[in-house]
Amino acid sequence: MLVPSVLAKPLDFAPLALIEHFARRIFDRVLKVHPDLFERLGDYRSKRFCFSPSDLPLHFVVIPEGRVVEVSRGIRQPTADAVISGPLFILLALLEGRCDGDALFFSRDLMVTGDIEAMLALRNALDDSVIDLAADLGGMTGPLAPLVISTARYIRSRALRGKAL
Repeated sequence: MLVPSVLAKPLDFAPLALIEHFARRIFDRVLKVHPDLFERLGDYRSKRFCFSPSDLPLHFVVIPEGRVVEVSRGIRQPTADAVISGPLFILLALLEGRCDGDALFFSRDLMVTGDIEAMLALRNALDDSVIDLAADLGGMTGPLAPLVISTARYIRSRALRGKAL
């Protein structure tokens, strides 16, 4: 499922600093809950991993060694050692280990370029982490956590079934 254009279009105009701030908060929360996330990367920890949602005008570069996430906007992908692109919901499902990355790659729902070994090492690290983004996001919202968690899980389940939001 693709992010509906009515939701993606505002990202063309939203301040990039705000988007990056939000992305960093989520990234920091995931690392707080899963502090050993990048332990299995070994020499690949210093690599630049780019995640480019094909249905959003954004690119996210993660540098595990520095625990850094950078956000950019535009058609051109930023410089990275390994790049994975595909619909946002598929990229998030991969992060959580909820879908088969190999099958998505061979069906061309995902495209991986650059250092394939680095991307495979990252995938293996993610598979071992048992990430639940809905719960991690909820943990950031205090008393609103139950509402945020249930809403995020509802959106995730619809997206993974290919149903419109």
